[in-house]
Parts: sequence; structure tokens; C-alpha cells
Amino acid sequence: MRRLAVAALMPLLGLSLSAQPARAVTTATFFHRPILSVGANKSNNWSGYNQGFLEQGGRSFTSVSGDWIVPTATAHTKGTAAYSATWTGIGGGCVDASCGFTDPTLIQAGTEQDVDSSGKATYSAWWEVIPLPSTTISGMTVSAGDHMHVAIGQTAPQVWSITVQDVSKKHSFTQLIPYSSSYATAEWIEETPVIISNSGNVGVGPLPNLSTVNFDLATANDANAKLKPSEEIQLVDSNNKPLATPSSPDTDTDGFNDCAYASSCAAPSTSSSTAGHGVRQHHAARRR
Repeated sequence: MRRLAVAALMPLLGLSLSAQPARAVTTATFFHRPILSVGANKSNNWSGYNQGFLEQGGRSFTSVSGDWIVPTATAHTKGTAAYSATWTGIGGGCVDASCGFTDPTLIQAGTEQDVDSSGKATYSAWWEVIPLPSTTISGMTVSAGDHMHVAIGQTAPQVWSITVQDVSKKHSFTQLIPYSSSYATAEWIEETPVIISNSGNVGVGPLPNLSTVNFDLATANDANAKLKPSEEIQLVDSNNKPLATPSSPDTDTDGFNDCAYASSCAAPSTSSSTAGHGVRQHHAARRR
């Protein structure tokens, strides 16, 4: 499998994680992992929204869901491969608002938007439970502009159902798996995966140019997520320069936009956002 979980892999390799962007590589292993926090509301690998057990006043998370439109990925630097993942999950985030405590468990699913060194973009869907390897969902052909829906929920104590749907293409995947979660955080994230080059160098992979990512219909514990600006996470590089920034929540507090290579991002309008409107229209049709 081409993605390996950081919690298991790093000690085996005897490597320490650097927050420096990885150089372009011909062959790479990459994987998703818990937040690389650099303080409240900033991270070296995540951009989006994070709710935590303490930040929520002692609330545990047993289900999470979200919808998004797969962004278009293009090369940011000519000749350099770049990587991104869009997902929702339980665990792996900041437990408190100041991000003084983070959660080492993580169950997640989403899409990958990568660009190779020639500038060719590839898209896929995947699911993962840390520290096991992530798994690409074979047979699900994902394209830029597709409407995705991901739902993760506990069906019995520490037994989880992971559902990934490409709503646009009417493809659906469900996986049932036992997993010992802390129930401590929930998140909706645009991520730069961690890259291990064929020479053994480790770093957070460069981010491609991405069209604005529209998240919507976010739920936690089967209810509106009620996102708050204080839960935003901005992706920054090792010099604290913004690489991706979430907007404030939309008017019904269950969605936001995420903008790559931007220090600010306009919030979606529930009634006029092209992506959000498309997500909502299809969601309404499914309920009828």
C-alpha cells in the first residue's frame, strides 16, 4: 500500500518528522496523520475546522460527516510534485482550544488530489485508521468537481462504519472496522500529507494549487456541527507563512470554504455558493 501511518512507521524507520516542505521526488511514500500543531489555530499539515473534547465542554464524538466538492489540483511549482487530501474524521486533532493537548488516535476518510512532477493531476478516494496503512478505494473513480459525502459512525462500542460516496457518479463504499478511538476530536480538513522520499527524506509534502474547497453539511453526533470561528485551523509553513486558510463558517454553521495559498478566504453564501448550492441541492433530492 502506498500510504503508511506515521505512528507506526516513524519509529521503525528511526526517523524524526520535519515540518519543512519535502523536495520534489521521483518516488514517494505518503500518508495522513494527526495534526502537526504549532499553537492555537495553526498547523504545519492541516487547514479547516477542529472540535475537541475540552473545547466542547466535555463532549465526546461518536459520529461525523461532511460533504465537499473535489478541488481541481494544478502544479504550484513547475517540475515539483505536490500532494493534498480532503477529509473528515474522528480523533487526531486538538482536544482543547489552545491546542495544548492533541489526540493520537484517528479514523478518517476522504479524497486525494495530487500533482506529479510533470504537472499531471490524479484523484482518488481512501480511508484510514491510525496506525494502520490507509487504503485506496479501488473501483471508485474520482474527478475534480465531484460531490463527495463521507460519514463515519460508531455502530457498537469501538466498532465503526466508514461510508464514502461519490454522489456525482453514484458510487458508494462502506467499511466496517473495529477501532479503539478516544472519541476526543472531530474535524473537516484540507491536508498536506507527510512524504518519505526514495532517499529517506521526510517532510510535509508541498501543496498543489487547488480551487476553493467547499465543505458543507458537516455534522457531529448526527447533528449540525455548529462550527465556530475559534475552531479554525490555518495551514502554515515552517516560517509561519499561510499556505491554506479556512473561511468563517457559512450562515447555518455547517460549512466553510478553504483556500490554498491564501491568507484569507471568503465564506460561502448558503444561497449563492456554486459548490455549496450543488451539494445542498443533491442532499435535498436524496431526502425526498
